[in-house]
Amino acid sequence: MFAYLIGEITQIDEDEVFLEVNNIGYEVFMPKSEIAKLKVSAEEIKIYTHFQVREDAFIIYGFTKEKTRSIFKKLITVNGIGPKGALAILSELTIDELISAILSDDEKTISKANGIGAKTAKRLIIELKDKIDVEGMVGIKDDDVADEKISLRSEAIDALSVLGYSKSEAFKAISGLNIADYNDVESLLKDALKNLALL
Repeated sequence: MFAYLIGEITQIDEDEVFLEVNNIGYEVFMPKSEIAKLKVSAEEIKIYTHFQVREDAFIIYGFTKEKTRSIFKKLITVNGIGPKGALAILSELTIDELISAILSDDEKTISKANGIGAKTAKRLIIELKDKIDVEGMVGIKDDDVADEKISLRSEAIDALSVLGYSKSEAFKAISGLNIADYNDVESLLKDALKNLALL
């Protein structure tokens, strides 16, 4: 229903913020990891949203980045993981850590999230492993990464895959590097291969 809201944060609680948009205050539930980076301010902020309609409530879930919302929407398709479980996972793990855990069958890392047991983590991996498009997730616009850098990252992952590395290995090697430091795929690949030697 709403793709995003732009407004001022007027209050911050443990798992939600109040966002004032055109004199209307919206209660927006967010991952704790993202809330920790926010502050009450008169400056406007864009919050990407997912709107849930229940019999007893209308609930807005919010994210500071579009790719976080995209992963959230994938998580809630998993049987046994509702919005609260998805928020718990995104509060505990970064997007890169979550994707890496899914691709490498690391249910222990996923089950660190509050309320997510080993069985649920295993089901999440089974249901999402084929749905996680590594190149697609890398390509989603990140506010602090320029388009050409995202393209560079995607090219490097493709190149590592051609060299025989798994998607999981390629993703881990590239995500461990600061993409902003690179201007060409060759230097990025060189350092990624060094990372792979340490895995």
